[in-house]
Formats: sequence, C-alpha cells, structure tokens
Amino acid sequence: MTRSLSLRAIIACAMASAIGCASAPPVSRPRPGPPPSSAPAPALPGPAETAPQAGRGIDPTALPGWQADPLDGLGAAIVRQCTMRTPPGPWPRLCAEFAALPRPAPDAMPRAEPLRGWLATRFEAWPLRDARGGTEGLMTGYYEPLLTGSRTRESSRQAPLYTRPGDLLTIDLAGVEPRLAGLRLRGRVQGTRVVPYHSRADIETAQPLGGSELLWVDDPVDAFFLEIQGSGRVALAEGGEMRVGYAAQNGHGYVPVGRILADRGEIPREQVSMQSIRAWMARDARAAQDLMNANPSYVFFRELTGDGPIGSEGVALVPGRSLAVDRAHVALGVPVWLDAQDPLDEARRVLRLLVAQDTGGAIRGVVRGDVFWGAGEEAAERAGRMRSRGRTWVLLPRDLAARAEGR
Repeated sequence: MTRSLSLRAIIACAMASAIGCASAPPVSRPRPGPPPSSAPAPALPGPAETAPQAGRGIDPTALPGWQADPLDGLGAAIVRQCTMRTPPGPWPRLCAEFAALPRPAPDAMPRAEPLRGWLATRFEAWPLRDARGGTEGLMTGYYEPLLTGSRTRESSRQAPLYTRPGDLLTIDLAGVEPRLAGLRLRGRVQGTRVVPYHSRADIETAQPLGGSELLWVDDPVDAFFLEIQGSGRVALAEGGEMRVGYAAQNGHGYVPVGRILADRGEIPREQVSMQSIRAWMARDARAAQDLMNANPSYVFFRELTGDGPIGSEGVALVPGRSLAVDRAHVALGVPVWLDAQDPLDEARRVLRLLVAQDTGGAIRGVVRGDVFWGAGEEAAERAGRMRSRGRTWVLLPRDLAARAEGR
C-alpha cells in the first residue's frame, strides 16, 4: 500500500470519528429529507475517497478568499447542527466552544472575526480529490421555489403532488445478504414478486396513484422542477401557503433532462440551465411532457411545518451556507470550503465556508457540491445558472486529524 492510499484511509478514519456513523448510504434521489416519523438521520463517515490522495492538511487561513468571506449565515448553520437531538461526532464539544465565542448580545450570533479565528485555530483544511487525483468537480445550485396551486383540483391543466404511496416498498438488502449492507431497493409487490415501482411515464399515463394527491399545482413544469429542488412552497387558491418537502422516491435512477437536450443538439451544452430548459419546454407542452417522462425518477411529497426546507441531515437549510454532497464520500455535518465560479458574475468566485447538510439524486462524486441559495428570484437565478468546475476542502478538527495521522 502506498503512502497516498494509507493517508486516504487514515483521514477517512478521522472523518468517521469526527462526524459519526450510519450503516446505509442514501439511495439515488433528489433532495431527500427524513420521513415524517423518523429521527434526523445520523451523519455518515466518508470512505477513503473522502480524503485527499496526497499531501497534508493546510491552515484554513491559506484557503483562497478565506479572509474575505463575511461568514454571514454560517453561525445559523452551526446552530442548527448544535440543536440536533444528537449532534454527530465531535459537535457537542465543538458546539460548547462555539457557544463561548464573543457576541454582541446573548441571543446574537458570534462576531465574524472571533468566529473566523476559532475556525482557523480549531480545524485543518484537506483538499478533496477524485480517484484520479483531480481537485476539480461539478458545482451546481438549488433553491426553494414558490408555486401556485390548490388543495382540490380546479382545472385539467393542474398536476398533482402525490404523497408517499402505500404500496411503495423500501427493502434493506442487508437483511437478505449481509454483504449487501448499505444497499436498498424500492419497488412494489405484484403477485408473489417484488417488481420495480411505477416509472414517471407510468404514473403520468396510467395514473395508478389517484386518491393520494397532497396538492394540485397549476403548472406541470413547475411541479417537475419542484421534484428536482426537493422542497418548496405552494401559494394556495383557498388562501395561505403550504411548505412541502421530500417524502419518498420511486427507486428509478435520476436522468437529467438538460443532458438529453444537449445530446439531441436542442440546447448547446454550455448553455444548459434551468432557465434554458424551461424556455425550451414552454414552446410545446406535449414535447415538454415527453421530455419530463424521459426521467423515470419520481418524487413524492409531504407537508412541512416550521422552519425549512429540511435537508437530509434533518435540519433546516441556511441560504448560501448549506451544501448538498454525495455522502458516500463526504459526511453530513462536515464544514466544506468552496471555490467556484459565481453564476451571476464571470469575474467573481464563490469563496465561502458551508456545512454539508443535504444530499441529492444528481449529486454524485467526491468533488461535487450543490449550494442551497434560499428563496426568491435572485436565488432562482443563482441556482438555475450555477454549473461550473470548482474545488472543495473539508475542515477536520485538528486533534482528530492529528490522531489519525499519528502526529
């Protein structure tokens, strides 16, 4: 075993010690939150790929743009880690230190400079690398959309948001074969067999889920993109709003419709964005439905109450400070430094510290991130246009990293 591989392994151990453990990685699905009756999912340790394949940790002050990050909102993301029923790994100790930082008022967040100093003193930054040693990966964004709709159907144009179907099975394969630990299967019973659950095209054409509608949304394209975002708010014709979030997914793999349009030559690959896809769909409703049906993945929703939207870690996401990651490689709860292109200004970089608090069906790979930008028009613009190569560093508590390395 080379020193590089050994280093990867020991930093993976540090990640596991630092953040906590769970037995199963997420299934492929857009933006999942915990089901209504479950406790927040514990964070996962990343495997060896979580760690860099070469080099050592660096002082956070050496990160690009470290001093320029105003850290606004970061305190809120940390507080949400600290208010979990069981904060993962070292967070109880880190939370006690965070609570002791100077602040202008007892109920206020710490000032930026004491917070920055604590982070620099308490953590080391480790660059993430893919299996080939590359330090760059795809960085995208998402947001919380606002839709319009009603509790009861008002027109044939409306599209349903379905609750989790009663016949949807989730099977933990470890119960069948221990060597399959961490893998789950979704499907339904047909006679004496378990078969794949209905695909999107099946649900849209055969309509097997009638009677389990949560809401009716005025625009089918809005409903489709809500599945990609994973949560949102619906302004109701009857009055008021309902916040909805992920409840389950049908088990089919997520297929990006933007990639389909690029492969067909409908949209130049470098111009694919939520905005350009929506513009293409607006030209022909039938073609838009056919395109949406080419993505067999389908998301079911539930009503959310309180703060939101809720990420996979079970905490409310913070605009510009919560990051969706592939938790097969990066543990939930890990602070992550991001260096990526600003989606609204080619002359600027997004250089900021976020916390890994969410996952997504399209978020796959070591150097891969999806920034939550919040709600509103600017958030939609940033999320829809963010698609560039970027770099990430995970911040590990210094004592745990040193212990894993034998320092």
